[in-house]
Amino acid sequence: MPSPTPVSPQTISDISHVIQLSVAPVFLLTSIGTILGVLSTRLARIVDRARALKDLLEKAPERRHRAIHDEMHTLARRRRFINLAITCGTTAALLVCVSIAVVFLGAVLKVAIAVPVASLFILAMAAFVAALVFFLREILLAVRSLHLA
Repeated sequence: MPSPTPVSPQTISDISHVIQLSVAPVFLLTSIGTILGVLSTRLARIVDRARALKDLLEKAPERRHRAIHDEMHTLARRRRFINLAITCGTTAALLVCVSIAVVFLGAVLKVAIAVPVASLFILAMAAFVAALVFFLREILLAVRSLHLA
């Protein structure tokens, strides 16, 4: 039976350093996860409102149909922005996860990973910025369509 490979102090030190490097991206993942939760909630509310309007349309007098259709159109646009934000946010989270995995693989395989990790992180941040822009666009559309009477 082969004897287990001893773990050298240098290896433990290297792994601990890699874990320290992974802490910042994990905080970013937490932020992205929080935003994704908010986006999912907004999407659910949009879907619920669209269903309610569909039911209302069947019972509403003819003179109300135009207003209901207009609101449904606005909800469809809002849904599209939220879907784009969720897609970009999820992409950002996946890129952060891949960058963390690349950091660990680079440490284990003893290969240079600075350029791939930097590239993945830049792409993740770009995707996160895009998610926030789509989120802002949806919020602005929601506020603009709000009629307080």
